[in-house]
Amino acid sequence: MELELSETQSQLRDTCRAFAERELRPNARGWDARHEFPREAVKKLAELGLLGVAIPEKWGGADMDHVAYAVAMEEVSRGCASTGVIMSVNNSLYCDPIQKYGTDGQKERWLRPFATGEKLGCFALTEPEAGSDAAAQKTVAVKKGARYSITGSKNFITNGPNADAVLLFAMTDKAKGHRGISAFVVPTDLPGLTRGKPDDKLGITASQSCSLFFDACEVPEENRIGQEGDGFKVAMSTLDGGRIGIASQALGIARAAYEEAVAYAKDRKSFGVPIAEHQAIQFMLADMATEIDAARLLVWRAASLQDAGVRHSTESAMAKLFASEMASRVANKALQIHGGYGYLKDFDAERHLRDARITEIYEGTSEIQRLVVSASVLKD
Repeated sequence: MELELSETQSQLRDTCRAFAERELRPNARGWDARHEFPREAVKKLAELGLLGVAIPEKWGGADMDHVAYAVAMEEVSRGCASTGVIMSVNNSLYCDPIQKYGTDGQKERWLRPFATGEKLGCFALTEPEAGSDAAAQKTVAVKKGARYSITGSKNFITNGPNADAVLLFAMTDKAKGHRGISAFVVPTDLPGLTRGKPDDKLGITASQSCSLFFDACEVPEENRIGQEGDGFKVAMSTLDGGRIGIASQALGIARAAYEEAVAYAKDRKSFGVPIAEHQAIQFMLADMATEIDAARLLVWRAASLQDAGVRHSTESAMAKLFASEMASRVANKALQIHGGYGYLKDFDAERHLRDARITEIYEGTSEIQRLVVSASVLKD
């Protein structure tokens, strides 16, 4: 693994950093307060090629690697965590699996316009009674000639209120358990598909999510991704890559919290000197800086393995586990450094703490990541 970015990756980092400073950071607090989807910012992500970073140019993407994607995700999320996860879902959870498992015809219709940012995608695996136990799907897809009739519900679907299509997982053969799950691309304007109201969340409030309800929603057979029964494989391999995106999001949140804490510590005075001169503050900042760098190395290692075409389930789980919990620790210390002001919405410290918390839950809880890692440790 290279520990230095290539020239192309460095240029992308600088472009994303400038975009975040110019377009995201000045608006993030307002979007959060209003629970406002950052529509114009998402359009600009598309103009920068950031909605299909690792998708080949042939299919409308930027044709870059997954390390570049991780770098871009960190910078965008540093500016606005909500915008970061919108980008992550479209890249990792929607475009990547269609690129990997779709036919050329499916890619032309269901990948190209999403990789270019003309349209937005989402990913629907979680159900009211199937979260960490992803195999316990109750949404069913019944074959009727050349169509499937889909009935059931999904919840916590990021991008759901704004998506043009959903990569959906449903049971086509309950008797086969997880081997009976299949994947489908479902346009969100199909009859029989309705969206619930946007979720009222603790953090990442500008990234809207909702429940999706399917009532005999008829989907053409040509919208099935892979063969019947391939759905669980598609979902699990997709989450391996998705966890790199969320680890990168957590890294960006942590960096924003840390950098603001450093600036505040240099400016705020107590006992006649800047609080940065107090050892207690210095030790917190040292721990924060060390953890951020450690998380970045784990993220880059996992992304490098993905680029090499090597299985990276364990490494992605490690990166996601450490980066997400690190982000909460760093954001908590950043708020502590701000003191009482950190508890006010006039400062961003409290938003970073709220935004960081979800990274320990979605795309596999910390407990699931520990299961993945321990299974690898105990395999031999």
